[in-house]
Amino acid sequence: MTDHTSVVGLWVTADGHIRQELRADGRYEEARGGRRGAYTGRYTVTGDHIDYVDDTGFTATGDIRGGVLYHEHLVLHRERTTR
Repeated sequence: MTDHTSVVGLWVTADGHIRQELRADGRYEEARGGRRGAYTGRYTVTGDHIDYVDDTGFTATGDIRGGVLYHEHLVLHRERTTR
């Protein structure tokens, strides 16, 4: 992966409690439970690695391995949309 388009989409935990939307413009929004926008900020992609900077200045990292996003202690899978 070399750009945002390779990770764009909605990533969710197995229980659906945490939903992280990675947008093509390099922004993200993370929802937790019923709380939309629990975290918002920007992200950059380098290879299979993602660096996050929350709008409050908090930083985090993630890696995609085998189609799974490992974001700090979270394990997220890309949500498939049906049309």
